[in-house]
Amino acid sequence: MNIGATLVGQTVAFIFFVWFCMKYIWPPLMSTIEERQKVIEQGLLDADKAKNDLINAKQQAFEHIKNAKIQANKIIDEAHNQGASIIDKAKKEAEIEADLKIKQAVSEIEVASSKAKKDLISQISLFSIMGAEKIINSKINNSMQDSLIDELIDEINKEEYV
Repeated sequence: MNIGATLVGQTVAFIFFVWFCMKYIWPPLMSTIEERQKVIEQGLLDADKAKNDLINAKQQAFEHIKNAKIQANKIIDEAHNQGASIIDKAKKEAEIEADLKIKQAVSEIEVASSKAKKDLISQISLFSIMGAEKIINSKINNSMQDSLIDELIDEINKEEYV
C-alpha cells in the first residue's frame, strides 16, 4: 500500500464525512441548540420578571399592611372617641338626674318645712287660746296674769323643742 493513496483516500473520506455532517447533521443540531438557547433566554427573562414581580408584590404587601395599620388605628381612635362620648353623655345624664333628684329633695324639704310651720302656727294658736281662756276664766290681777303668760311661754318653748 501506498501511503499517498491512503492519505488521499482518507482525505476524500474525511471531506465526504464533513460534507455529510454539514448537510444533514449540523442543521438539526444547530436548530436544537438555538431552541435551547431561546428556552434558556426565555427562562432567564421569566426569572427576572418573577423577581421583579416578587419585589412589586412585597411592596404592595407592605403598602397593604401599612394601610391596614392606618385603618386599624383610625378604628381604634373612633372607638376611643365613641367611648369618650358615651361616657360624657352618661355623665351629663347623671348630672341631669342628680339635679332632678336635688330639686325633688328641695321640694320635699320645702313641703315638710311648710307643714312644720303650719303645725307650729296651729300649736301656737292653740296655746294662745288656752292662755286666753285661763286668763279670762281666772279673772285674776295683773301680777297673776304676768305669771300665767310666763307659764304659757315656758310651755310653748317646751313644745317647740320636742
